[in-house]
Amino acid sequence: MNAWARAADLTGAVLLFLGCLQSLLGVIGMLRFPDVLSRSHAATKPQTLGTLLVLVGVALRLRHGIDVGTLALIIFFQFLTSPVASHLVARSAYRTGQTGSRGLLRDDLDPQLSDMEQREE
Repeated sequence: MNAWARAADLTGAVLLFLGCLQSLLGVIGMLRFPDVLSRSHAATKPQTLGTLLVLVGVALRLRHGIDVGTLALIIFFQFLTSPVASHLVARSAYRTGQTGSRGLLRDDLDPQLSDMEQREE
């Protein structure tokens, strides 16, 4: 094994460890945060970064074209779907009144929702 392969293996192992640690911190945040919006943030941002680090680490360890291509597709769809799902969860929690507006510094949705309710009547 040459020096570049060893360096790639070591870097991949470090990225795998950091990705697992980032995902663990996201899970701890989900358990400790008090409200839906904070938990939604903890579920999305650290998990997405942790998944990215893990998949890049796996790609550095495998180093085959088809495997790296598959991992790139997984990363793409993870970045595409995770923030959208988190946004939908947070928005539905807001619409059902489970967020509580006392912690919000600025509420941009309140005028929009009030206008929609007036139109329906």
